[in-house]
Amino acid sequence: MDFAHDARTEELRKRLEAFMTERVLPAESVAREQRAAAADRWEPVPVLAELQREARERGLWNLFLPDERYGAGLTNLQYAPLAEITGRSPQLAPAALNCGAPDTGNMELLAEFGSQEQRERWLDPLLEGTIRSAFAMTEPAVASSDARNIGTRIERDGDEYVINGLKWYISGAMNPRCEVFIVMGKTDPGADPRRQQSMILVPRDTPGLTIRRAMTVLGFDDDWHGGHAEISLENVRVPAGNLIGGEGSGFAIAQARLGPGRIHHCMRLIGMAERAIELMCRRALERTAFGGPLADQGVVRTWIADARVAVEQMRLLVLKTAWLMDTVGNRGAHTEIQAIKIAVPRTVTEIVDRAIQVHGAGGLGQDFPLAELYASARSLRLADGPDEVHQRSLARRELARFAD
Repeated sequence: MDFAHDARTEELRKRLEAFMTERVLPAESVAREQRAAAADRWEPVPVLAELQREARERGLWNLFLPDERYGAGLTNLQYAPLAEITGRSPQLAPAALNCGAPDTGNMELLAEFGSQEQRERWLDPLLEGTIRSAFAMTEPAVASSDARNIGTRIERDGDEYVINGLKWYISGAMNPRCEVFIVMGKTDPGADPRRQQSMILVPRDTPGLTIRRAMTVLGFDDDWHGGHAEISLENVRVPAGNLIGGEGSGFAIAQARLGPGRIHHCMRLIGMAERAIELMCRRALERTAFGGPLADQGVVRTWIADARVAVEQMRLLVLKTAWLMDTVGNRGAHTEIQAIKIAVPRTVTEIVDRAIQVHGAGGLGQDFPLAELYASARSLRLADGPDEVHQRSLARRELARFAD
C-alpha cells in the first residue's frame, strides 16, 4: 500500500478541513440552541440547511458514492480520510455533506440494485437531499443479528405485495422528511435460508404503516438525524414494482449494503476518537487536581498515549480494508471488514470513556459532546451486526485455514 493521499484526496481533505473549522464546528452551538427552541424536535435544525447549501458550493456533496453518475466517484481509500473528518462532528457534518446514515446505505443499494423507475422516484431526490429514508430490518421479537429470524412477511397478491410485521430501532424514521422505508421481510419461508428474504420500498404515507413510538439510545433521542422508531406494518399494500431485485434476493442485497456501511461507520468513528483525544488533552491541561494539572497525572498521560496508539492502529486497519475493497472487492475484504467492525467501535468506546473520566461530571452532561459520542460508539457495537456475530464468523474462517 502507498500510505500517501493522492492529489485529489488531499485537495478534498484540505477543503473539508476548512469547512469543518470555519462552518461546521462553530455551528454546533447554534444547532443546539435551535434544537432546544424547536416546536418539533424531529425537524432538522435550520442551520443544517445552510451548511448543506455551502457544502454543495464547496464541492463537498455526495462524496461517499463511488459511481460518478451519482456521486464524487471516489474509491473507498479516497473517501476514508474524508469520512474520518466528518466523524469529528457526527451530528452535523455527515448530514451537511449528504453523507449520513442510513441514507448512504440506501442510496448505494438503490444505485446498485434498484430499477430505473425506483432510482428516478427515490434515488434522485435522496441524492439531492430533498428527502430522507430509512432501512427497516431489526425486529423486537427475534434476534435480528441472524437474518433468518426475520418474521415480517411480504406476500404477493396479484399486482401488489402485502406486508405485515413489526420493526424497531429504524434509524431516521422520526424525521418528517423520511419519505420511504426499505423493508426487509420474508417472501418464501420455505426456501433456502438465504433465499427467504426480500426487500421492498414502502412510502411513508402508505396505509397500514404506523410510527408507533421513538426509541432512545442510552437515554438519547438521537433527534439530530431523525431518531429511531418502532413501526408496525399491518396489511400494507404496495405495487409489485416496489420490490428491489427479485424475490429471495434480500439477504444478498443486505450483505452488499452492509459492507460499505460498516467501513463508513468505522471511518467516522476514528474522527470521533480524534475529537475525544483533543477534548481530553485540553481538559487535562486546563484542570488542576492534587496540586498540579491533570496532564501531570501518570494515569492521564497513559490514557492519552494509549489512545493515540489505538487510533493509529485503527486507521491503518481501516485504510487496508478500504484498499482491499477497492482492489479485490467486498468479498475479498470480508475478513478485514469484520475485523474493523469488531475493533473500532470497541476501541473508540474505551477512548471516549476515558475522555469522559478526565472531564469528571462535565463529561456526562450536555456541555461537552462526549456523552453523545459514547452512546453513538457503543450503539455501533450492535448496529450492522453485533461484535459476537463478527467474532464467530471471523474465528470460523481462521480455524478453516488449519483444519485437515
